Amino acid sequence: QVHVAESGGGLVQPGGSLRLACAASGAISKMYAMNWYRQAPGKQREWVATMSSAGGTNVAGSVKGRFTISRDNNKNMIFLQMNNLKPDDTAVYYCNIHDFFSSADYWGQGTQVTVSS
Repeated sequence: QVHVAESGGGLVQPGGSLRLACAASGAISKMYAMNWYRQAPGKQREWVATMSSAGGTNVAGSVKGRFTISRDNNKNMIFLQMNNLKPDDTAVYYCNIHDFFSSADYWGQGTQVTVSS
């Protein structure tokens, strides 16, 4: 069984920074993608960033230049460094693992990020 857990959310003022972490455990194939998604109140869940098992990264245009995704292979963790946060970044942020071998998706419970003065 795969377990995914996010941490690091909180309340921050506009222009501030937060670093989210996602820890994964369990049986995952060697071909996977770890992703960050977010869902704001009243809106659909949207993709934010991806880290592939090969180390490739990609971030959504709306956060490019402000958000950076990275990983710690030894700990099976990924991180989302969020700088220059804006009120529109307020959302629940979810970590997702897509296993390309099994086509399974695993989700964490989410962590709340609130950007407000």
